[in-house]
Amino acid sequence: MITGAIKNKIDKIWTDIWASGITNPLTVIEQLTYLMFIRSLDEKELEMEQMEQDAGIELDKIFPPSSVGQSMRWSKFKNNDPRDIYDVISQRVFPAIKNMKHGRLPDFTGQGELIGVVGESGSDEQNNTAFARYMEDAMFLIPTAQALQKIITGLDDLYEHDISDLDMQGDLYEYMLGKLATAGQNGQFRTPKHIREMMVELLQPAPDDVICDPACGTAGFLVSAAEYIRRHYDDVMTNEQWEHFAGDAFTGFDTDRTMLRISAMNLMLHSISHPEINYKDSVSKQNQISDKYTVCLANPPFKGTVDAESIHDNLKAVTNTKKTELLFLALFLRMLKKGGQCACIVPDGVLFGSSKAHKAIRKELVEMHQLRAVISMPSGVFKPYAGVSTAALVFTKTGAGGTENVWFYDMKADGFSLDDKRSEIPENDIPDIIKRFHDLEQETDRQRTEQSFFVSKREIADNNYDLSINKYKKVEYVPVEYPSTAEIMADLHRLEGEITAGLMELEGML
Repeated sequence: MITGAIKNKIDKIWTDIWASGITNPLTVIEQLTYLMFIRSLDEKELEMEQMEQDAGIELDKIFPPSSVGQSMRWSKFKNNDPRDIYDVISQRVFPAIKNMKHGRLPDFTGQGELIGVVGESGSDEQNNTAFARYMEDAMFLIPTAQALQKIITGLDDLYEHDISDLDMQGDLYEYMLGKLATAGQNGQFRTPKHIREMMVELLQPAPDDVICDPACGTAGFLVSAAEYIRRHYDDVMTNEQWEHFAGDAFTGFDTDRTMLRISAMNLMLHSISHPEINYKDSVSKQNQISDKYTVCLANPPFKGTVDAESIHDNLKAVTNTKKTELLFLALFLRMLKKGGQCACIVPDGVLFGSSKAHKAIRKELVEMHQLRAVISMPSGVFKPYAGVSTAALVFTKTGAGGTENVWFYDMKADGFSLDDKRSEIPENDIPDIIKRFHDLEQETDRQRTEQSFFVSKREIADNNYDLSINKYKKVEYVPVEYPSTAEIMADLHRLEGEITAGLMELEGML
């Protein structure tokens, strides 16, 4: 868990970068990502050297054996003169990472030129980490040697004294990502960790699942799914399942290469070294994937629209629209295998919108598949990014119906205040949501006046497939007894008398 002391150390590093002239939070995280990656390469090299010593076998190394290659290791340069550190990272390590192949860094000539680089950067993608694949257009932007030395000293102190395992590394990265307080121009914003974890708990992914987030951003949903699997199956997973976990169990798409770099790093810090992280416009014709995944978890962009010509025809056949929040629902249905599950966040407008496209996608979910739950969330959940009201939908792809009753839950609190500060509070409906969702047999007798209840498919169909909870929730009115008119008039006369007496007393004092 990230303590106040660790947060202070991270904030100090952040301030040092800020003071050097880098003020965009996304750029700050990106630069820190590079340095954390550089340090992690040396840690892996040290582990391999220890394994060689213990087992007496020779292993492939990350760093070239030459003196120049060894000088690129974090442990070798971190205590050097600041100007030497800056030269090594900017002129050797960073270019080497951009040309990393098969998990190994290229070597340098005496003149500082790379040697041993085969093909162009980005080729043989299946043999490279996702992080390395998206380094081609990366830039090292730390402006001065002094600023770089402060950052390296701060990171080294964190790793040596505060970060003891992968979970802690992930928590550190999560805290940094929490500083991304601005929404993207297409309406994407980071989903709070406790909301992601709630959605993962609802689906309960297993080691053999193939999990996708087609609008992955910083890969938060994939990380939360990975943490769930490790937490519940760590002791029972086979070697094949661990290989699956480290690689093709997790897939993410995004159209922002910076986000792809950050998401790949985020996954790597959670021991997922070869995820399928790809640059792809998920709802466009370039995405042909169908019937592939067993789990979809996503918070797709809300207010974005896309060029009608680029939208895949089979998505328009389900919901003929340019609105991304509707197209992504159709996409989940296409990409899931039969029996696959999805938990996704949608804006409230999806639940009750009156356009043909809105009604079509809701009808598709209710009639052709199994819509299991609609969890209405309070509007402050995504503050300070946005104040939009949202809901979480949970459904299973069947292609043959299956919806009989839909479970509705009116979340009133998520454990944090609903203002911009989002301070921790004791009120929290999330544990109750998870408990009730996994014991729906006990929900059948709940009344519409309670926080959760069932609504039949027929009633939903009769209401134009409206999925807003307020359409079905009943408000219990408690009669209020007011005093009679005569009593109210008597009170007014009494108050008038008191005011008059007070004024006379005041006049007497003048």
